[in-house]
Amino acid sequence: MTLSIRQFPCLSDNYGFLIKDDASGQVAVIDTPDAEAILSELAASGWGRLDFIFNTHWHPDHAGGNARLKDETGCDIIGPQEVTRIAPLDRAVAGGDEVRLGETSFQLLDAGGHTLGHIAWWSPRARVAFVGDSLFVLGCGRMFEGTPDQFWASLERLAALPDDTTVYCAHEYSEANARFALSVDDDPVVAARAEAVFAQRTAGRPTVPTTIGEERATNPFLRAPQLRPDLDPVAAFARLRAAKDAFKG
Repeated sequence: MTLSIRQFPCLSDNYGFLIKDDASGQVAVIDTPDAEAILSELAASGWGRLDFIFNTHWHPDHAGGNARLKDETGCDIIGPQEVTRIAPLDRAVAGGDEVRLGETSFQLLDAGGHTLGHIAWWSPRARVAFVGDSLFVLGCGRMFEGTPDQFWASLERLAALPDDTTVYCAHEYSEANARFALSVDDDPVVAARAEAVFAQRTAGRPTVPTTIGEERATNPFLRAPQLRPDLDPVAAFARLRAAKDAFKG
C-alpha cells in the first residue's frame, strides 16, 4: 500500500496537499485554502477525481474552498463538527475516529488548542500526519480558542507518534519560528536546525514536511519542560506560547 502526496503553495503562506491511495485511486485534499489552486493542481496531477475533502479545523484558510470544490467535483466533506461554522459537512468526525481513503486508514487525533475541535489526520501504515495548524516546523499554532492544558495534551499526543512519522504542516512559518527558538533555546542542535531552515528559505525551498523526531529534538514547544524545568509542563508551555505571541524578532 502506498500513498502519493502532492504538496503545493496556496495563498500567501499556506500549503495544499492532494493525496491518492494508489491501490484504489481514491483522492482527497487536506483542507481547502484555495479552491482555484487545488483544482489546478488536481488537473496537473492527472489523477482525474476528487473523492474527499479532509478538514483539520474550521478557519477560512482551511475550509474556505469546501463549497466550490464540492460543487465542482461532488466530493464528500469530512471534518470536525466546528467546520459547519462556515461550510456543510457530509460526515463529522473527532479524535479517536477512523477514516479510510481506499486502503489507507487514517486514525484521527484530537489536536485541539488552536481551535477547540482541531484534529490531525495520521496514517500509521503510511507513517504520515497532516496536522493543520496544531504543529509547525519549530513551532505550534496560536491558541485562539483552546486552553494551555488542552493544547499541551494535543502536542503530547503528536509527540508520541513514531519519530519517523512525516509531518505535513499547513503553513510556511519556519523562519519566524526559528528566530524565536534561538531566543529561548541555546542547544547547538537547535542552532543547526535554524541555520538549515534559513538556508532552505533563502534558496526558495519549503521546510515542510518535517518529522516527529526532528520536532521532538528542536521544537521549543515540545521541549517546553526541558526549557522551563522550574514549571510544570502545562505552565512551561503556556509561558512559551505567550512569549511567542509577543515576540518581535
